[in-house]
Amino acid sequence: MNKLPTLLTLCALASLAAGCSTQTAYYSGQGWQRQQCFKIEDMQQRQRCLKSASTSHEDYQREVEALPSRP
Repeated sequence: MNKLPTLLTLCALASLAAGCSTQTAYYSGQGWQRQQCFKIEDMQQRQRCLKSASTSHEDYQREVEALPSRP
């Protein structure tokens, strides 16, 4: 389930290649994550997965901006 860093990297590369916005890439990746959630048989795990896959781009941006800067 912790494929998010890889997914975000792929989305970033796809957005650069296609010339689309980071928001478009984010929502594309989010759609892929939701599809993966629906493959989970356990309902509670699936619900947790779907909840984490429903973070808006704006909330995601705020979370990223709140992270400490790396040297």
